[in-house]
Amino acid sequence: MSETDRNAPGRPLPLVGRIEQVGFPALGIPFVRAKVDTGARTSALHAARMHHFEKDGRQWIRFTVPARRGRPAVRVEAPLVGVKKVKSSNGQTQKRFVIKTMLEIGTQTFEAQVTLTNRAQMGYAMLLGRTALRRRYLVDVSKSYLQGGGPYKDTAKAGSPNAEREGGAAP
Repeated sequence: MSETDRNAPGRPLPLVGRIEQVGFPALGIPFVRAKVDTGARTSALHAARMHHFEKDGRQWIRFTVPARRGRPAVRVEAPLVGVKKVKSSNGQTQKRFVIKTMLEIGTQTFEAQVTLTNRAQMGYAMLLGRTALRRRYLVDVSKSYLQGGGPYKDTAKAGSPNAEREGGAAP
């Protein structure tokens, strides 16, 4: 479905629940569990061991999406869009690296900005913010996994050249 079709007047938007699975096909991450948070402007992904570097004259970020629920950790490299100051729900302001990548929710794949932060103490590896949802989905907080997958279904796709499983093996 194209951006034009998705935003066409009169076309109903698909529903997402308060928890959904989000894939990162360009990063080689099959899926993470995401909490939908319309109070958050920007989406945030759990990342560890972040390292900023230059590659081919561009700024990049290398990070690891830690292992969760039996899935291996994935080490990723992505072009860096910038650094953003984000105020967390507890009121603290934090500087975060920002990447732009493809997100996959259900049958839709689209580009969105995602900040990288340590979410180790949080219940979900990702917060899906309102900017990524805008004009794409309606939210029904009384349900979860409306876009399929269920809590642990693996929707693995072919790996990305920008990702590798921790330990050096290809995804």
